Amino acid sequence: MKVLGIGNAIVDVICKVNDQYLIDNGLTKSTMKLVDELEFQKLLTTLKIEETISGGSVANSIVGLSQLGNDVGFIGKVNDDELGQKYQEGLTKEKVQYFYNKKKEISPTGTCLILITPDAERTMVTFLGIAGKINQNDIDEKAVKESEMIFLEGYLWDDGEPKSAFDISMSLSNIKAMSLSDQFCVERHKNDFLNLVKNKLDITFANEQEIKSLIDAKNFDDVIEFGKQLGKLLIITRGEKGSVGIKNQEIVECQSKPNLKIQDLTGAGDLFAAGFLHGFINNTTIKESLEKGTEMSSKIIQKVGARLN
Repeated sequence: MKVLGIGNAIVDVICKVNDQYLIDNGLTKSTMKLVDELEFQKLLTTLKIEETISGGSVANSIVGLSQLGNDVGFIGKVNDDELGQKYQEGLTKEKVQYFYNKKKEISPTGTCLILITPDAERTMVTFLGIAGKINQNDIDEKAVKESEMIFLEGYLWDDGEPKSAFDISMSLSNIKAMSLSDQFCVERHKNDFLNLVKNKLDITFANEQEIKSLIDAKNFDDVIEFGKQLGKLLIITRGEKGSVGIKNQEIVECQSKPNLKIQDLTGAGDLFAAGFLHGFINNTTIKESLEKGTEMSSKIIQKVGARLN
């Protein structure tokens, strides 16, 4: 197996809202907020659902990798309920090996409200449910050892038990890649994330806001300098400014695609990572990998949702 993803198994509920809705409900645009089931259900009653689809950041990337013809798998925790069944079916349909045996749990399958504003930005409200209870006993150690690479998400650090799943996976794996996930996530775990990026990960994915927050950068030149000193592969997405790959003294830039009819930015980073990792595991250059990432993210932002059909 080429890549094994480990992350939150979340069902995405996609809704369109205006900016005032975010303000009225105390939500910060383009970030992810964790809520309990009560608050989640309260918000849900005020919304019109556009689409429901299997999601989760790393799972979206893994599906993208599968669609590009790679042998991939995923570990994420769901309940043996209707949404959990749909989640598993969503992965199986996309030829992703699912390394988790679901069972009846007290907590339901995790769900995420993806609120899309008219500017196509997405704001997420997540009830983790059982996804946030993944632990080391849920990790298929054989699958981790036999994969060429694991791909993890920063969101796994947002609860106690997932860290044990994260740690066991890191200790058994070959190449280690991770997405920083979200600026608020970075701010909550800054010291831990900095240690991971500097000392444990082989590839780090971040957007410009996340990496600046992580290293307290004043400007992007600080980020470039950090990347050069890091000695590992640092991949940064910059929206309309394109993307940058840095390893040692090699700095590679890739332009974004112009004149796109942007509908929804939900899966932009997830599908960019899929494209880049496709290039990386198939031994292309950093430039070619960035270009594949850009191609994939350009496709996904022109449709609603984080999965290419």
